[in-house]
Amino acid sequence: MIIMPLGDIFIREFNISAAQFSILVSAYSFAAFFSSLIGVFYLDIFDRKKALLFIYVGFGVGTFMCSFAESYEWLLTLRIGTGIFGGMISAMVLSIVSDIYLFKERGKAMGTLMGAFSVASAIGVPFALYLAAQGDWHTPFFVLGISCLIVCVVILFTFPSMTDHLKSLDTDRSFRQTLSAITSDNNQINALVAGFFLVLAHFMIIPFISPYLIKNVGFSQMEITYQFFFGGLATVISSPLIGRAVDKYGVMKILIITMFLSFIPTLIITNLTVVPVTIGVVYTTLFFIFATGRMIAPNTIITAAASQSNRGSFMSFKSALQQLAVALSALISGQIIFINKETDLYENYNIVGYLAIILGVVTLFLVRRIKVAKGN
Repeated sequence: MIIMPLGDIFIREFNISAAQFSILVSAYSFAAFFSSLIGVFYLDIFDRKKALLFIYVGFGVGTFMCSFAESYEWLLTLRIGTGIFGGMISAMVLSIVSDIYLFKERGKAMGTLMGAFSVASAIGVPFALYLAAQGDWHTPFFVLGISCLIVCVVILFTFPSMTDHLKSLDTDRSFRQTLSAITSDNNQINALVAGFFLVLAHFMIIPFISPYLIKNVGFSQMEITYQFFFGGLATVISSPLIGRAVDKYGVMKILIITMFLSFIPTLIITNLTVVPVTIGVVYTTLFFIFATGRMIAPNTIITAAASQSNRGSFMSFKSALQQLAVALSALISGQIIFINKETDLYENYNIVGYLAIILGVVTLFLVRRIKVAKGN
């Protein structure tokens, strides 16, 4: 969320290509992919609080160290180190939410979780860009790293221990048995594949939104903050409402509506030319609302595809595939998009938009095959 809005700065600062920038984005996700695979075998054998605290400390330290990077290669290396810990955070958070809330009320919980993420976008990203504009790009990483360590202290002293999942855990299980519990269950496989395509579709256009708005649409670096502020603010309101709608009307109805509505701003943004900032922000805000909204319904049922006993392992596997999808989406879009040397504009962004829509349609068919597991 910090790397992508600062994309234009990194491209100029390090004198790198669009493809190299996409590697900077995807490096974190590839590292997160491999660490999440390791988490498949370990996340369920610890108190959720202790596991969350351990990986969050690693994430905070890695983010803090990024503020001292002075070269593309050094920042790339530190992003890989940060991704090793960051990859498991999502799995742990979703496991905690799923342990606390029953499936019938989990849509509301997911909506609230997405709303919290939107608050981070509405406040954190503009503030980070402001810090970068007032100082340099190192400053946001320094401040975020310190903030993460403060949150660790809050977790340590206020977060409750969560060990209920250990009661139904087979303590003698092997790596093979842990993996088999997931891979032998077609329902969990369906959920994992659906989650992979969902994230692949979601992130296909995201890495280059900010650089594209600057180069092709005419936004300044500070005006980029408006898309995150208003988009995040809007989803703070819309996400809980969509979450409640999922509980009331069902996963597929809400997913179909939000998915197809998200295609409209996707098409507009990826074909956008020079427009007033207010018009551009309207389109990006609509994308925030519906692109975030389409994540709530499928994640509600994906989290219910596994039972409590192996939920942490399943979520870690899901997180691994999710991070792989983020990394691949950045790499794929980076190979399709290029900067025209004559006009200094990005080309082929519209093709990335069409691909995102196709992947979104595929996701709809995959989510239909997921069933709610017992104990949810």
